Amino acid sequence: VRFQSCDGNKKIHFGSSEPEDFRVGEDGVVYAERSFQLSAEPTEFIVSAQDKETQEEWQMRVKLTPEPAFAGALEKDQRKIEDIIFPWQQYKHSSPLKRQKRDWVIPPINLPENSRGPFPQELVRIRSDRDKSLSLRYSVTGPGADQPPTGIFIINPISGQLSVTKPLDREQIASFHLRAHAVDVNGNQVENPIDIVINVIDMNDNRPEFLHQVWNGTVPEGSKPGTYVMTVTAIDADDPNAQNGMLRYRILSQAPSSPSPNMFTINNETGDIITVAAGLDREKVQQYTLIIQATDMEGNPTYGLSNTATAVITVTDVNDNPPEFTAMTFYGEVPENRVDVIVANLTVTDKDQPHTPAWNAMYRMTGGDPTGRFTILTDPNSNDGLVTVVKPIDFETNRMFVLTVAAENQVPLAKGIQHPPQSTATVSITVIDVNESPYFVPNPKLVRQEEGLLAGSMLTTFTAQDPDRYMQQTSLRYSKLSDPANWLKIDPVSGQITTTAVLDRESIYVQNNMYNATFLASDNGIPPMSGTGTLQIYLLDINDNAPQVNPKEATTCETLQPNAINITAVDPDIDPNAGPFAFELPDTPASIKRNWTIVRISGDHAQLSLRIRFLEAGIYDVPIVITDSGNPHASSTSVLKVKVCQCDINGDCTDVDRIVGAGLGTGAIIAILLCIIILLILVLMFVVWMKRRDKERQAKQLLIDPEDDVRDNILKYDEEGGGEEDQDYDLSQLQQPDTVEPDAIKPVGIRRLDERPLHAEPQYPVRSAAPHPGDIGDFINEGLKAADNDPTAPPYDSLLVFDYEGSGSTAGSLSSLNSSSSGGEQDYDYLNDWGPRFKKLADMYGGGDD
Repeated sequence: VRFQSCDGNKKIHFGSSEPEDFRVGEDGVVYAERSFQLSAEPTEFIVSAQDKETQEEWQMRVKLTPEPAFAGALEKDQRKIEDIIFPWQQYKHSSPLKRQKRDWVIPPINLPENSRGPFPQELVRIRSDRDKSLSLRYSVTGPGADQPPTGIFIINPISGQLSVTKPLDREQIASFHLRAHAVDVNGNQVENPIDIVINVIDMNDNRPEFLHQVWNGTVPEGSKPGTYVMTVTAIDADDPNAQNGMLRYRILSQAPSSPSPNMFTINNETGDIITVAAGLDREKVQQYTLIIQATDMEGNPTYGLSNTATAVITVTDVNDNPPEFTAMTFYGEVPENRVDVIVANLTVTDKDQPHTPAWNAMYRMTGGDPTGRFTILTDPNSNDGLVTVVKPIDFETNRMFVLTVAAENQVPLAKGIQHPPQSTATVSITVIDVNESPYFVPNPKLVRQEEGLLAGSMLTTFTAQDPDRYMQQTSLRYSKLSDPANWLKIDPVSGQITTTAVLDRESIYVQNNMYNATFLASDNGIPPMSGTGTLQIYLLDINDNAPQVNPKEATTCETLQPNAINITAVDPDIDPNAGPFAFELPDTPASIKRNWTIVRISGDHAQLSLRIRFLEAGIYDVPIVITDSGNPHASSTSVLKVKVCQCDINGDCTDVDRIVGAGLGTGAIIAILLCIIILLILVLMFVVWMKRRDKERQAKQLLIDPEDDVRDNILKYDEEGGGEEDQDYDLSQLQQPDTVEPDAIKPVGIRRLDERPLHAEPQYPVRSAAPHPGDIGDFINEGLKAADNDPTAPPYDSLLVFDYEGSGSTAGSLSSLNSSSSGGEQDYDYLNDWGPRFKKLADMYGGGDD
């Protein structure tokens, strides 16, 4: 059905008198709302067109007649198919007098989507009025025909009938633009191509779809009606300009339903959710769940398609609940003199959301602590108030505190809400008495005293006080803690300080005239406590030190020019017992004033110079008398060691000894000499130790036991040669030294007291009195070495000369030339008395014929 308006701008709403059977869309298309069987008689209903602005309404009657189903129906339908005639055009060879026809504007062809067929379904017939004279062929081109998607539309090339081959989907392609062609059998174009537009009519075949299945929103508690919460959005794939795609929203359910089942509403067109009722309270309901429905067909519950989603609305917290104390009075206790100690826990309740600024509590003291000895911190986990001591408390001054405390949140309360009385509480804190340390008064204590105070003198009394006035304690005991110079002692009961040595201001333990000593005072409390005090003794100077000359040594020239020596007076005392000083030379010996003169150049300095024109080079001791300005005066005679030397034109010493006299003092020279002597002693000891070690090493190389005396053993030295005829050697080396050495110079212990010669000792040529070695083993080794290295030495079986083998031996000569003189007639029994070592020898020589 069509409605044509004169102005063409009216917004028309179509309606049907039979809405349960027929529905009229915004485009005037009439749809069957249900499946039903039409009777043979025509069915009539009224379609109304109403202007949405002026509400003016027009009506028309629609008669619906069923088509008969018989064999000739197809031909009837074909005759009813609309023909599209190609516009005629003039051929070039035609007469110029013929008038050319205008091209036609072909109206669009509307084709509903999702058609059930049968397919192919005829749409329109393309025809040229020149088909009467020519044999033409028809074709269509464009997307949907010969271009992708191909094969949707086909045309009969002979009859020109255009058909669709399958159902269409508007959501994929909403319209098709085709072009129809007419050519002759030779392929020549007969007509200009015409454009055919096929619009796919939308059907309500898509449900609305929400962009999210679950929507999350928030709203503060206590919000007024009309407060915006959130927006939900759904889309429909159908035509949004038609009812099929026009959505409407509504709330299906709300959970929970308190305090009202309709706490929220939704704009049915935009999807905006707002509050419509008061009473949102997070402490009662923290979250609401809404089921939202979106329906197309402008929300028509009968014909529209719908879908649902969930909207979760969280009620956010506002500070509408103040913190409240769980008790009106809290109690605590704290030992005196303790700081950073938690003395009480303040507990509160707050119904707001935990760990938010509306729940976090802050505590402040409104009274009871004028000196600021306490502070209250907040436990971030439990929200408790921790009352903490920040300044020490004295039990003797304050035994109890009563604090007034208020609690509030980090953010202010919501408008219209006041703090209840439960937001204020009192804290009662008891102070516990403890044993405190005694303290000296004053500390430090300053005493002014002249130095030189003798030992045993009473200096002062240094006592302490015990702050524990409410404890039963005996008197304090005193002891010395620090006394660097050990000058003082303190009475353990009275605290009286006396001296044990002479006070000396010039001591190294005195700094800036001040001497510091520390004393200890202890009580008998449980546990015992002690305190320290410092006694400062300011020592007043007395003139107890005489001035001295500085330096002690100097150098000058033999002549008058230049010969001045600058000296300085040094006095450990201070003003007025120090400078200015008086310098003079003593009267004795007379040579001092005769040779020297001294001139004072300032209060502390003087010049010593030669009085005579020439003084021989050397070292001179010049006594100088120095007197200070004290009352009474103190003076001393200091000896200045002056080195007089020859000088060049510049006044510099040219003597070699100048360095010793000027650069090195007597102490330095003595130290150098001592070091040299010690070094020489160390070198000598090292040489002696090396020689002794060498002797011990050589003694270990002997063939006999070093513990045995060589005179008490018979040693076998190998064979004595091949015969007497080839032994023409000097045997004087075997003589006994006693024959040439007087008894007076014979070493003690060479001859035993019990040795007796068995026969007369042969006389040998006197050999040179060369000193024999102290150890026979050394001579034997040297003889062996000489024999081995001597190319003129006799063969190995010859007699070897070993030189001296000890004096006073009871045995005869070892030479084989004299061996025949010893026979069995000698008595060797006395060898048995010498021990087991000589028993074998006695058996060999005393056995007779055996």
